[in-house]
Amino acid sequence: MQPPLILISAVGLTRRLLPHAPRLHALAQANWVRGQIEPFPAVTCTAQATLLTGKTPQEHGIVGNGWLFRDTREVRFWQQSYDLIQTPSLAGILKNRRPGLKTANLFWWFNQGAPFDLSVTPKPYYGANGDKRFGIDGNPRSLPSRLERELGPFPFRSFWGPGAGLPCTAWIAQAAASVLQTDHPDLLLAYLPHLDYEPQRKGPLASGLPALVRQLDEAAAPLLDAAKQVGARVWVVGEYGHCEVDQPIFLNRVLRRAGLLEVRDGPFGEQLDTFGSRAFAVADHQVAHVSVRDATDRVRVRELLENTAGVGRVLMGDAREEAGLNHARSGELVVLAQAGAWFAYPFWLDDTRAPDYARTVDIHRKPGYDPCELFVDPRLLWPTGRILRRLLAKKLGFRTLFDVIPLDAGLVKGSHGLPASDPLDRPVWIGTGPAPSTTDQPMTAFLEPLLAELGAATCNQPPT
Repeated sequence: MQPPLILISAVGLTRRLLPHAPRLHALAQANWVRGQIEPFPAVTCTAQATLLTGKTPQEHGIVGNGWLFRDTREVRFWQQSYDLIQTPSLAGILKNRRPGLKTANLFWWFNQGAPFDLSVTPKPYYGANGDKRFGIDGNPRSLPSRLERELGPFPFRSFWGPGAGLPCTAWIAQAAASVLQTDHPDLLLAYLPHLDYEPQRKGPLASGLPALVRQLDEAAAPLLDAAKQVGARVWVVGEYGHCEVDQPIFLNRVLRRAGLLEVRDGPFGEQLDTFGSRAFAVADHQVAHVSVRDATDRVRVRELLENTAGVGRVLMGDAREEAGLNHARSGELVVLAQAGAWFAYPFWLDDTRAPDYARTVDIHRKPGYDPCELFVDPRLLWPTGRILRRLLAKKLGFRTLFDVIPLDAGLVKGSHGLPASDPLDRPVWIGTGPAPSTTDQPMTAFLEPLLAELGAATCNQPPT
């Protein structure tokens, strides 16, 4: 029987940063390390779907962290359903080829409804009165409860928002160690997001990345120690590296001023009208999907955006194939930022008419990715007091908004989404067993060597 295999997603870990992680660096030196060429866009959901399927986004359908769902005209980000992946994925492939393998997934995306034997995923509770309570869910349902009894509640506030940082990564690593030692899976996936926060806030140069990488390495120690105790193999992948940015691009404001984007004003501020708009952008770091409903508008919109400062390229129609994004979920136009620029989602022209969710952490309601959620508004005189008052009101049963998020996109100093310009800044790939190649490989090349390591290679296997 083969020893277990642990697959760690260490977001933001690159070849350049690896020497600052003593344990992970030693693992690489004892085995092998390569770089991975990122998919378009180089963002969490797309990267993880590419790793798990071996396919490009135009095949697996995960064209970003979110996209326009055309049947309802809703922009939805951070959906977790396994069924959103449109090609066979790791969990299903293993059930078909190696049904006896026991698999576990802790916090990788597309975990809900996936055929893993064990799973844990972030899943808040939403009350009918608008209240929200942090929580995790999983399969079997007793597993998250057991882990929280052992380790304490999952530190959800450190998973995303102004408090995002180390505690959630440390908790996930400890939880993965517990699952490995108690439940004995043959394959265990663990998502460690620590390096994804400060580089977006401050940029990679000012965020003290060597110290952050050491923190990641120390947080991973319980899982690495548990792997050593049970003789498990360990693979580590990054998803992307971060880059410096100093230019937010407001595509939706450009489209609105051109008379192409419509809003509906009301008691909670302006709301994006996806039905009335002839064009609007779904911003996602350094890539944006632009919906242009009427084909006769597309050339005009393309020319408008090509002449917008900070825009690098605009791909239309079949030209999206070049980026691996020629898919029905993609925008009719796919826009790539120039180096140093990124796309911000705001569509309002007057901050006094911003939607109420804009000043809150609200990842599911915003029609685009908002890294400003990593900050507390520096213009607030006493933000701690504001938060405490909101917490008190919530405990007393009153509905309240934690409106402490800034609207100033200029605060954001780091981003990702485009492939790295330097191979040293590509996401890392560390593994045991035979090295897959002598050179860096596209992320689509990851799955087959993983399946081979698990005894589930394509050769002589029935189709999935």
